[in-house]
Amino acid sequence: MTKASVDEAPLLRVRDLDVTYRGTDGPVPAVRGVSFDVAPGEVLGLVGESGSGKSSVCTALMGLLPDGARMRADDIDFQGDNLATMRERELRKVRGRRLAFVPQQPMTSLSPTTSVGRQLRWYLGDRLDDLELRETLVGIGLGPVLDRPRDLPGAFSGGQLQRVVIALAALAHEPALLLADEPTTTLDATVQAQVLRLLLALRDKLGLAVVYVSHDLAVVSAICDRVGVMYGGRLVETAPVAEIFAAPRHPYTRALIAAMPAMTPEDRPLRAIPGTADGANLLPGCPFAPRCAHVLDVCGERMPGSVRRGASDVRCHVVEREDA
Repeated sequence: MTKASVDEAPLLRVRDLDVTYRGTDGPVPAVRGVSFDVAPGEVLGLVGESGSGKSSVCTALMGLLPDGARMRADDIDFQGDNLATMRERELRKVRGRRLAFVPQQPMTSLSPTTSVGRQLRWYLGDRLDDLELRETLVGIGLGPVLDRPRDLPGAFSGGQLQRVVIALAALAHEPALLLADEPTTTLDATVQAQVLRLLLALRDKLGLAVVYVSHDLAVVSAICDRVGVMYGGRLVETAPVAEIFAAPRHPYTRALIAAMPAMTPEDRPLRAIPGTADGANLLPGCPFAPRCAHVLDVCGERMPGSVRRGASDVRCHVVEREDA
């Protein structure tokens, strides 16, 4: 799916990212030692259960962590600039321009008391009168919005508003990278498919890269080039999307795929993962160890390093010992 060449330098290079939040009993780690690359024009999916750290990665990259939260990284290289060391004044020149963000809830990004037409004008300016841009907006399903510019956001559906937010994020400044934090979670299946097609169409038209956060592996399989699987704040496996589904290596990745309805025969119950993820972000070793059917003694003692298996990068002591 990606237009990026394997020989191109990464657009985004994240190394050893940590994010902690302030808790009543001290700092609470949300992201721990996460490293990944995003190539130009690539769609990278970040998947995992709620609380795995996916959204915190995006918030940290945007420099929008709440008060009391802390971010540390060896390097966050974005087009030659280190986002980890940028001051707020410098980040403002990047945020929304070269690096854009699409949240879960469009109503949190749009003013509920200002007409949608006026808000489009805020970001697109006189370009909103350009015939080619208007044709683009109509082509991505925003014709009804353009026809009712004086209506408030509450007069439109969630799908229409999400299209507005995505269009503004991608078209206002045509960024190099778009961070999409579960943008279709609140939408029904039909509208969800339309929004996913919109993201891919904008990727193809503008050449932008996308980090797509989701808990839905079916969605990830439809839109992403590569997938990063997160659990307990750790990135436990990264692989091309076809490799993840054909030959998942990490026990957590295997359990996630086995729990998909599409992978379960109609006459059998869904295979839920035993236990819960509560407290996984606090464990010293592999965060999945308490729920893993293949756990070793060492799994609870230290986090394994990354090993290459096929086209996958995996952090698992069991996989580490396979074919060693």
